[in-house]
Amino acid sequence: MRRFPSGKYGRQRLEFFPAPYHAPLRAFAALVFPWVGQDILLCNIGDRGWCIPSGRVEPNEESYQAAYREAVEEAGAVLHDMQYIGCYRISEQTEVRWADVYVAQVKDLVEIGCPEESLGRQVVTLPELPAIYHNWNPLIEEVFAYSREVLDRRLNFNTGT
Repeated sequence: MRRFPSGKYGRQRLEFFPAPYHAPLRAFAALVFPWVGQDILLCNIGDRGWCIPSGRVEPNEESYQAAYREAVEEAGAVLHDMQYIGCYRISEQTEVRWADVYVAQVKDLVEIGCPEESLGRQVVTLPELPAIYHNWNPLIEEVFAYSREVLDRRLNFNTGT
């Protein structure tokens, strides 16, 4: 299994475990890397800044449904070809939570579903990410690259190249 560096978000420690690994507990949150061609779609969340769509998994919802919903609510992104790519283990002192991570292609851009949560969206190139992403670190950089690799493998498999 591919190894990723650990990262930090405030006082929390982040670790990423690639698929086929699945968290031992139900995910409390879901994130999605929404690609528009070779570029990535980001949303501007007031307390975080520019980031990928993410949010809590509701009680009667699967994590992939939450990722899809958050993409529409925060970025106005209608997704297709969504695929599970792994999960984050988020720990702080004795508390451990899990977040499922997906990659997808953006099929369409519509009005942002929850303008009270999102201040806007933008499509950026990979070289632009380090300067604008809210919590850029070696872990985030590696997971962005990994999400692109997984999507490229899937696209090449589907086209037979």
